[in-house]
Amino acid sequence: MDTFVIAMLTRVTAANDPAFSERAHPGSVGLPGELTSSEASSDLCVRDLAFQLLDAERARVARGEIARGSWQVMDNRLRAHILPLLGDLPAHRVDAAAGQRLIDRLGDQGLSSTTLSQYVVLLRKVLMHGVLTGVLHELPRLPKVKVRSRPRGSFSVAEYRQLASAARALRGQAHPILGTLDAGDRFWIARDLLYMPDEMSWLIRWMVNTFVRPSDVKLVRHKHVDVVRGRQLYLRLRLPETKRHGQSVVSLRPAVHVYEALLRQRRSEGLAAPDDYLFLPRVKDRNQALAVLNFFFKWVPQQTGLETGPLGQTRTLYCLRHTAITLRLLYGQGIDMLTLARNARTSVNMIERFYASTLSGEMNVDLLQSRRGRKSGP
Repeated sequence: MDTFVIAMLTRVTAANDPAFSERAHPGSVGLPGELTSSEASSDLCVRDLAFQLLDAERARVARGEIARGSWQVMDNRLRAHILPLLGDLPAHRVDAAAGQRLIDRLGDQGLSSTTLSQYVVLLRKVLMHGVLTGVLHELPRLPKVKVRSRPRGSFSVAEYRQLASAARALRGQAHPILGTLDAGDRFWIARDLLYMPDEMSWLIRWMVNTFVRPSDVKLVRHKHVDVVRGRQLYLRLRLPETKRHGQSVVSLRPAVHVYEALLRQRRSEGLAAPDDYLFLPRVKDRNQALAVLNFFFKWVPQQTGLETGPLGQTRTLYCLRHTAITLRLLYGQGIDMLTLARNARTSVNMIERFYASTLSGEMNVDLLQSRRGRKSGP
């Protein structure tokens, strides 16, 4: 996601506030059914259609068809680049040249091909809303962006162990940024939080053994976690729905030991109630909590020289999820793509495009060289 949108997410009114479904977007010209005959001509500009689309998408949020976070990202992206560039352009004058101007603007800011493509898709969605409401007679042709998938930089087993060890060594230490702040300087993280959280090493190990996304980390509470003891030992994670995936997740065995250690610590702090969060439970703003965890995680690879992946990717907290899936593909005996995808709450296509794409045959040479045993006779 582009940095402007990330910054906006921390400032705009949350889409999950109680009045979300009743709130009208500033500048909205009304819902589609309220168009007059004069408006359904050349009078409407891109900004008008964008606000109408946001109102229509808000209704979809209320019906549970899309996530509130998706609506908010749409709103932020419209205001970040599309409306400043094309907002005042009459809707019927949007053409391939206008779409190319948008692509050029985003490209000049160094955004990835994936992000560029998402902006073009959003512009097309705005214009399609105009077609559906009768404002436009047809959808104009827009330039296509060739998306080059770039998998995140996962960690090897040795690198993963280095991370966990470095996080333990840094526990409680002041972040270097604290030493650069003068007495009156302000920073987006409160000064009393500018110390490596005790749970960072637990978080690293927990993510690699549970396949979760960072967006799950900020939401998971103790009530979402069941320790299952039977023929196998694992955690059953009944996480809130993210990215339209709501099924439970089964962890690997080491995640149980991590959770039990974390739970003992939380009980000593009086923060082990069912509704208490696992990570940074005292930070009530969960977007802020995730931002703090991301901030401190970047410090750990810097200490170990692991800031970038094999293809030059900047490594972030999300790389731990990539590591979890990649290591299962490498070392999970006989695991199939569908089972792994379902448990990681993603698709087989995403596994193949972003996770398996970095694997080579030599990484699993033992499996390639294996032979089926002969069946014994009756």
